[in-house]
Amino acid sequence: MAVTELSVAGFEHVLIERDGRGRPRSIVVVHDTTLGPALGGVRLASYPSADVAIEECLALARAMTLKMAVSDLELGGGWSLLIGEVADKSAELLRAHGRVIATLGGRFIPVNDVGTDQADLAVIGEVTAPVCAQGDPSPWTALGVAAAIRACARHLGQQDLTGLRIGIQGAGRVGTALAELLAAEGAVLAVADVRSERAAALAARTGASVITPDSMITAELDVFAPCALGGIVDRESVAGLRCRAIAGGANNVLATPEVAVDLQRRGIVYAPDFCANAGGVIFLQGQLLDHDSAAIRARVLTIGDLIAELLVRARDAGITTTQAAVDRAHARLAAER
Repeated sequence: MAVTELSVAGFEHVLIERDGRGRPRSIVVVHDTTLGPALGGVRLASYPSADVAIEECLALARAMTLKMAVSDLELGGGWSLLIGEVADKSAELLRAHGRVIATLGGRFIPVNDVGTDQADLAVIGEVTAPVCAQGDPSPWTALGVAAAIRACARHLGQQDLTGLRIGIQGAGRVGTALAELLAAEGAVLAVADVRSERAAALAARTGASVITPDSMITAELDVFAPCALGGIVDRESVAGLRCRAIAGGANNVLATPEVAVDLQRRGIVYAPDFCANAGGVIFLQGQLLDHDSAAIRARVLTIGDLIAELLVRARDAGITTTQAAVDRAHARLAAER
């Protein structure tokens, strides 16, 4: 196993493991462990270059630190990637990734993400500990996103979700659970997924309409809920948005920080993604601390209170909701240090 460590300002560890040809295949990043060991996903995906993969891993790790801090959790932020196709996934590849994680001596706790599942985490757990493979966090992420959407709706003057037009981009585990929750509360749903058959199946279960992923960004909606990969809202696409609010389960929804300012100028309410989608990590911390499901559920539902607080703070201070959330997270980190 050939592992090298990059020195990146502001990050505690950036580890890269290469295959026999010298190509990066495994990246593990620990951003900040001020609040506790870093929790982060194991994402399996292909990338146009190693640099692109590293940049995404750094961004996701940084976002995890903010998520833990703003949500008052006792965990730090990190992330990891396996570079390749899902079809190439193997026990050997997963164990190699686990051995890289093991060199950190418990400072990084992996959980499944895009391209991996809990069975994969169990394989990783054969060579490193701890790992989070005790339960699927996706329904808890969706529960928190639903709470964030309710907070946004109230901020817009609607007390419940009845008749609220909500577009869910991504019909994976989080998007599916979210659609089921929102449909039960009377929302009018549209769903989209790059796999049209998956969107169609979700629509059949929830009464949603199906639209294409490309048209979702410009659909006339009350709430746009991105629940797939990040970077979906960039400076170019903001002009075409016809939603009143954005609150979803994806990480790094905004392509760049400047997009938050663009949304503010257009009067579009934004629930910062690292707050709205924190339900999964709240569940995972609860699993690590052996909390029961009732306690975890109560904690996840406080995401709505957090979003409401940030919306008011941003409005009163004349700043973006993202800045309000970042300020809150940095204040907690500074106090802990």
